[in-house]
Parts: sequence; structure tokens; C-alpha cells
Amino acid sequence: MEVAAQLLIYTSILGFILGFVVTKTNFCTMGAVSDWVNIGDLSRFKAWMFAAAIAILGVTILDFLSFFDVKDSRIPYTSATLAWPRYILGGLMFGIGMTYASGCGNKVLIRVGGGNLKSLIVLIVAGIMAYIMSPRTDFYGEYFHSWMNPISLDLAEIGIYDQSLSTIISYVFSVTNGTYFNLVIGLLVSMTMIVLIFKSGKFIQNFDNVFSGIVVGMVIVLAWLLTGGSIGEEWIEANDFLDYPAPSVGVQSFTFINPMGETLIYAGNAADSFYLTFGVAALLSVILGSFVYSISSKNFRIEWFLSKQDFIRHIIGAILIGVGGVLALGCTIGQGVTGISTLALGSFITLVFIILGAAITMKIEFYNAVYEDCSFFDSLRSSLADLNLIPNKFRTLEKI
Repeated sequence: MEVAAQLLIYTSILGFILGFVVTKTNFCTMGAVSDWVNIGDLSRFKAWMFAAAIAILGVTILDFLSFFDVKDSRIPYTSATLAWPRYILGGLMFGIGMTYASGCGNKVLIRVGGGNLKSLIVLIVAGIMAYIMSPRTDFYGEYFHSWMNPISLDLAEIGIYDQSLSTIISYVFSVTNGTYFNLVIGLLVSMTMIVLIFKSGKFIQNFDNVFSGIVVGMVIVLAWLLTGGSIGEEWIEANDFLDYPAPSVGVQSFTFINPMGETLIYAGNAADSFYLTFGVAALLSVILGSFVYSISSKNFRIEWFLSKQDFIRHIIGAILIGVGGVLALGCTIGQGVTGISTLALGSFITLVFIILGAAITMKIEFYNAVYEDCSFFDSLRSSLADLNLIPNKFRTLEKI
């Protein structure tokens, strides 16, 4: 069996496990934000952060042991270019979009596997937008890169040659950076997160949250190991010698927005194996895992839009997650777990603004539902006050 086929089979196994377990445990990043904003419950949010902590811990250790180097990642998480406009705007767009689309990239796939045709439409529209944002068109270059690149920060100009936390901290405190220092920072960040997550004692009482956090985190780590380890090295080397190298080959882990665009290309070329990328294999296998669990648990059911307004809302959400996910270099999994596992500063910035975009949108919708005649700016000010982002004196609606 050729190495590319072998790698894609292993990828599909990981994707299937992810889809099956996430469906079973109701692991959901948008749901995590919703639970926090609407009812003050951090259980699912902690499951998400636990997955990120597991990923940081695993990647840090394997990187230290030279199993792979995350700085070789196909997606430039740790690039010396701190593209803060991309992280902020893309994160906000994605956060708003996943609220309108009823789920992040991963949840869209899970819902498709469960029979939700609304999410299938979201997947297609988001995939089209991801394609438009790709280097295959001039859209990103004309409307985003042209003004974002000049104001992005080139850290190399001040002697910082990548944006990993260990490199930045070593520069700020004039500490010699190296593999041991990166190990220390990775262990410190991941263990601090784990201690805070388990501090109250309530989190460990929910098996599904603990189990999903472990599985999601480990899938991300194993995908890094798969593409960056010995099999991945053979895969990349074999591809380099081809007359027509296959697309999207390189060290990587799970992310779902750009692969939505790749999946449309794969489908549009009659499922030609040349276009079966790591991302496409991951995406399709997550859907399959969700489908199998939904069928076996008798939870599979067909869903469609409730109204024209519901349709428009989901289309707007799909456009936003498609554009925002590519702009931000990832989604709540692609940046919120995979990117963060590299300790890239940009990944943390993106995560904050994804959560912020979703939280503000949820708050605004809540106020609009309660105060039917209020203006958008009244809802916005009151929402920002609720989240302690502006002083409470600026709110114009009574807190509920």
C-alpha cells in the first residue's frame, strides 16, 4: 500500500473516532459559549479547554522528543508574522457566524452526520466561501491581504523569529530559548489549565465532558504525529518527487473550514483521489462517525429550515464562518485546539475573538428577544456591559 493511502486511512480512523465521540458526548464549542453566556454553566467550556490542554501537553512532549516539529506546519501557526488583523477580524466573523449557522465547523459536520440538511447547506456555502478565500482566486489578496499585510507585525524585525509563547517569553526576559525552555513553557501552560479546570471538583463528575476532552485532545496530537512523524515524512517526500504534486500535503492536524472548500473541489472532480487531501479525509470521516453513532443510538433525523428567516440566518452564518475561518487560519478546532497546541500567540488571540464574537451575538439576540422595540445599539451596549467590556453605566437596557 502506498504511503499516501496508508496515511489517509489512519486519518479517517481518527476522524471517525472524533465524530463518534463528539456526537455521543455532545462536545460542542458553540454550545460551550452558549452555556456560559446564557446560564453561567462552564462545564462544556471546560471540556473544550481540557481538550486544548491535552493537545498542548501531547504536542509539547512529542516536539521535545523530536517526533515532529510544529514549526514545519503547513498552516503557519507560529510564523514570525503576527497577522493580528486576521486573527481579530477573522475570529469575530467566525464567532458571529457560528452563532447564526447553529454551530462551528466541527458541529456543522456532526449535524450533517445526524441528518440535519440545514447544516449540509451551511457546509456547502461555507465551502464555497473557503474556496473563494483560497489562493485559487484573487478575493483574499484584493479585499484582505492588501490592507492587512502592511499593518501586521513582522516579529523577525526585532529578533523574534516565531510567535510561539516560549520564543516571545525568552525574548522579553532575555532567557536562552531552546527545546528545554519550550518544554517548560508547554508543561506550565497545559498543567495550569488542567489544574484550573479540575479545581472545583465538579468537572470530573461528568464523564462525558472529561472523556470528550481527552479524546478530542488526543486526536489532535495523533494527527500531528501522523503527518509529522515517519509516515508523514515519507508522504511528504514521495509527494515532492511527483510530476504533479498533490495539494495540501504537509505537517498538519485537524481543522475544518479550508477542508470544506477542498471537499467541494474533490466532489467537483468526481472524487478523483488526487484531490483527496488530509483535510477532506478528516472531514468526511467525522461525518461518518457522527452518522454511525446517530443511527446506532436512533437519534438520526432529517431536519430542514423552519422558515425563510431561518434559511437566511444560516446562509449569513455560513458566509461568515467560511470567510472568517480562512481569514483566522482556523476554527474553534483548527485554532482553538490545533493552533493552540503549538503555543502560537495568534491562536490564543483568535480564540479570544471567536469567543467574544459568539458571546456578544448571543447577548444581543437575547436582548432583542426580550425587548422587541430596542435598537441594535441599545442591545450592543447592554451586551458589552454584561460581559464587563464597558462600564455598567453605559447600559441602556435593564439586565435580565
